Amino acid sequence: MTFFEIMSLFISVLLVVIAFLAINAKKLIHSVLYLSALSMLAVVAFILMKAPDVAITEAVIGSGLVTALFIFVLLSIKRRDAK
Repeated sequence: MTFFEIMSLFISVLLVVIAFLAINAKKLIHSVLYLSALSMLAVVAFILMKAPDVAITEAVIGSGLVTALFIFVLLSIKRRDAK
C-alpha cells in the first residue's frame, strides 16, 4: 500500500467515526464541534484527492461560516430560554 492509500483509508475511517459521534452526541454544542471537525477532515480529504478549489470552498463555507452560524443560533436559543 502506498502512503496515499493509507492516508485515504485513515481519513475515511476517521470521517465515519466523527460523523457517528456528531449524530449520537447528547449536547448540541458537541454535535456542532464534531460537525466542524468533520468538515475540516473533509478539507484534508479533498486536498488528498487533488481538488484544492473544493477544499478551499469547504474550509470557508463548511468549517467557518456554517460552524459560526450554528454556534450563534445555539447561543441565541439559550439566551431566550434564560429569559
